[in-house]
Amino acid sequence: MPRSFCALGRRYVGLAALLASSSAAIAQPTLDVLSEATRVAAEGVAIGSDAGAGGDPQTSVAQPVFSARRSAEVTTSIEELLGPAGDPGGFRAFLRTRGINYDLIYFTEAVHTVRGGMWRGTATLGLVDVDVDVDLDILAGWQGGALHTTFYQIHGTGASRSFVGNLLTVSDIEALSSTRLNELWFEQSLFDGRVAVRVGQLATDTEYMVSQTGILFTNGSFGWPAILATDIQGGGPSYPLASPGVRVKVVPSANLSFQAGLYDGDPGGPDRFGREPDPQRRNRTGTRFPLSDPALAIAEVSYAYNIEPGAKGEPGTVTLGGWHHFGRFNALGHDTNGRSLADPASSGLGRRLRGDSGVYGLIDQTIYREPNDPNDGASVFLRASGSPGDRNLIDLYLDGGIAYRGLFPGRSDDTMGLAVGYARIARAAHRLDVEAAALGDGPRPRRSMEAVVEATYQAVLGPGIALQPSIQYVFKPGGGIPNPRDPDGARIRNATVFGLRATIRY
Repeated sequence: MPRSFCALGRRYVGLAALLASSSAAIAQPTLDVLSEATRVAAEGVAIGSDAGAGGDPQTSVAQPVFSARRSAEVTTSIEELLGPAGDPGGFRAFLRTRGINYDLIYFTEAVHTVRGGMWRGTATLGLVDVDVDVDLDILAGWQGGALHTTFYQIHGTGASRSFVGNLLTVSDIEALSSTRLNELWFEQSLFDGRVAVRVGQLATDTEYMVSQTGILFTNGSFGWPAILATDIQGGGPSYPLASPGVRVKVVPSANLSFQAGLYDGDPGGPDRFGREPDPQRRNRTGTRFPLSDPALAIAEVSYAYNIEPGAKGEPGTVTLGGWHHFGRFNALGHDTNGRSLADPASSGLGRRLRGDSGVYGLIDQTIYREPNDPNDGASVFLRASGSPGDRNLIDLYLDGGIAYRGLFPGRSDDTMGLAVGYARIARAAHRLDVEAAALGDGPRPRRSMEAVVEATYQAVLGPGIALQPSIQYVFKPGGGIPNPRDPDGARIRNATVFGLRATIRY
């Protein structure tokens, strides 16, 4: 067994032992209390409570207790374990009486590329997530008004960028090290909460194409999918970047919701001199507030069914949506003269095309609930998205999976799952590789697809504490691109990746 892998294993065991020992004194009693608390909270799962990820009614019985996705509904806190020490001086309680609530969440993980990828190695990442919410009705008597802000402190290195070289990012917290502002917005609720208008610096991955079951998984593409992160300019307003914009949400009934938003189309801001293609480097602190880029529009409709008390079927959600970017994009295959970009005589710049767009749909469905505890059971999800193949690297994306919460006796809050994601490389990009090979000195890899399989288990050790191991297998990283570290230009090999994440929420 490789020495680096043995060392990683010892590190995992040490981390697990540390977290387990910290919760040993409260292990069974506290877990019982936590399980009971989440059972009580879950009583509204089938009656339309707004407890689901993305702000919709919860219809996935297997929605996990913890998630790094900001779309998740997470309420458990380590403050419960600390007693009086959890709120020194009563400062937090005082702020709550004034309508001010804050949360601190720390994620730390180690991700080891066991084999394949660009090369083997271990990436360690950390994320401090600070969220502040202000109820203006309580604070200032402004009925229906609310403020929100999110700050990140990101440190460490990412496995996809440094070791695997894939498109379906291995970790949903992977980003360049930085201290940055993410969201900063004001929201006004109208007509007894049926309409909400939000304006400010917004993230789209908190509300659009969100799967309540899929938020369990650590691969980033099971949150904001790779087709959106790759095709939309700058990755779209998604972790770790946000964009100035406005969003309107209409909820005519407990079952039905509509939302649409208009955002600056590049969260990194314009690359005026063409020197920095990475939007995270162009907007390192999140305070650039770009407003001059062509706009991005997104709209979505969701319908939750079987959420009424006594409904005969299991609850589920169907969502349809689409996006359009008003900018200009380069064609993947030909330049302005119609010459193949693989031809050395071409300009090297794709023909400019007006606008870009995509459509998507998803289903979240509870398929089984345990007879003795209806708040434990299994849920599945399925998502699909497509975009034009003449200007987008990925023209088709599919993912789906199954999760089970409370599978083992006495572990009602633990969730385990298996998911698969698939991204098809556009035919124009594949054809370009074929033409380049024909015009070059010899055979070279041809991009076709990338896929990932992830298995994970989230163990809740106590209020506000969780440990989550995972294993991923990546097929054709980068879609099948040559390995930049291989002198012969061979394709990046399929990769096996182990990960371990610890989460603490205060």
